Amino acid sequence: MYRRSEPEGQGLRRERAYQRLRSGGGSLLDLVPAVAEEPAAPEEVGPGEEARPTARATEIPAAVRHARAPEEQPSPVADFFPHLHLMGSIGFDDIFVWLRDGVRWIAIALILSVAAAFAYAVTATPRYTVYTDLVVDPSNLNVVSDDVFTSNPQRDAQLLEVESKLRVLTSRNVLQRVIDGLRLADDPEFVKPSPLDWLKALISAPDGKAGKELAALRALSERVEARREERSFVVALEVWSEESARAVTLSDAIVEAFEAELFQAAAESAGRVAQNLNARLDELRRNVTEAEKKVEDFRRDNGLQSTNGELVSNQLSGELNTQVLGAQQRFIQAETRYKQMGAAVASGQTASASVFESANMTNLRQQYNVLQQQIGSMQLTYGERHPRLVAARSERTALEAAMKDEARRILERAKADFDREQEALDALRGKADDEKSNVFTDNEAQVQLRALERDARSKAAIYETHLARAQQITERQQIDTTNIRVISRALPPKSRSWPPRTLVLLVGGAVLGLALGIAAALARGLWRFLRGKTHAAA
Repeated sequence: MYRRSEPEGQGLRRERAYQRLRSGGGSLLDLVPAVAEEPAAPEEVGPGEEARPTARATEIPAAVRHARAPEEQPSPVADFFPHLHLMGSIGFDDIFVWLRDGVRWIAIALILSVAAAFAYAVTATPRYTVYTDLVVDPSNLNVVSDDVFTSNPQRDAQLLEVESKLRVLTSRNVLQRVIDGLRLADDPEFVKPSPLDWLKALISAPDGKAGKELAALRALSERVEARREERSFVVALEVWSEESARAVTLSDAIVEAFEAELFQAAAESAGRVAQNLNARLDELRRNVTEAEKKVEDFRRDNGLQSTNGELVSNQLSGELNTQVLGAQQRFIQAETRYKQMGAAVASGQTASASVFESANMTNLRQQYNVLQQQIGSMQLTYGERHPRLVAARSERTALEAAMKDEARRILERAKADFDREQEALDALRGKADDEKSNVFTDNEAQVQLRALERDARSKAAIYETHLARAQQITERQQIDTTNIRVISRALPPKSRSWPPRTLVLLVGGAVLGLALGIAAALARGLWRFLRGKTHAAA
């Protein structure tokens, strides 16, 4: 039986391995100097044992080697690793021997890894992760008509808007709101003291509140992550903390801060629009005032006074025309009455003409009729020359003369009425003609007045539109139109998300330690083999 400690066996194995490699087609190991084989003397055998052939390999002397292969020179690698050419002869038995010899290292690595895993499981800061799902609809709520912001119906634009809001969810403004609301700058979980704080305090002044807020902001930003679910407007918010209840509180606070930030951004945008409109309103108000002042000045300079939207000159002209028509009718009546009276007087029908109307004429006519009846009865009773009949006829003649005088007085009165009505008609016609010329002049001025009024109305309409819009946008600042809805609120987790459970860490540490120990044992065995401290197993 061959032994690894026997030099003959070692030489024989090296020679055979080298021959096996050379017969395989050649490699870099062929450059390593070859080993010569010499016949070995037979071993002494004791009684009852059979003689076994032995082989002894001796190295070729340096002089002979240089003589046989003058071109082959030893390399530094071959000197440092004398068994490098025997790499191909390593088998499973050698690996098994190396592992057997490195059991101690494997055990040490296993124990250390398990201990490190246990120590990490005991001392590591736990992480509790919670998740919140939100629907970030790119279309805002249509609370008021003709809103300041418009929605883009294109799908790509809506996704970009959701991605922008997703970036706002984890932005510094939102996180700063959470830090201020929960006072995380004073929380040791987020502002942990550093071992070098005393050295920094010696070199420079302490950071103070700003430094704590910056540290809290960095710590919080590392604990928050948001992503959008594919092909949807759903955003998943992931937050972790060292306490499960604190993680839920942080998640809810971030969602509230996100909604408040979006509302504030919309309110600030609407406020800027309202501010610009209010600045424009001052100029529009001045324009309207100047335009209305021009209208009033032009109306006053041209005497264009109006009542109920109609010029006074037009109203006066209309009234004069009405008065002219009335005077003309009265003039015609007076003229007709005067002509009828003149014709009655000329024909001697003053007693019977009905045109003569007066109380005295009526009394005279009654007396005349009574006297006429008495004369008729006297003619039947008395003779023509009876004194009473003669007296009655004389009285009748006196009544006829009285009626003629009364008729003349009525005719003169009618003539006076006729002249008066004619004068009044002429006067009214003169006034109407004068006022008509004023109306024409006012109408020409009113053309310019209407142009000024149109300009004033247009400027007033623009001013009123801007005023109403400014008031509407100012009220819009108080309305939250962001369409953010939480569909799944954060719940306290049942277990920590990191580190894993102690058993899992111990198993992982054991596997890692076993792998490291095996790797160390194999590396140690390979090193010793290449350095020639050990040899390949037979």
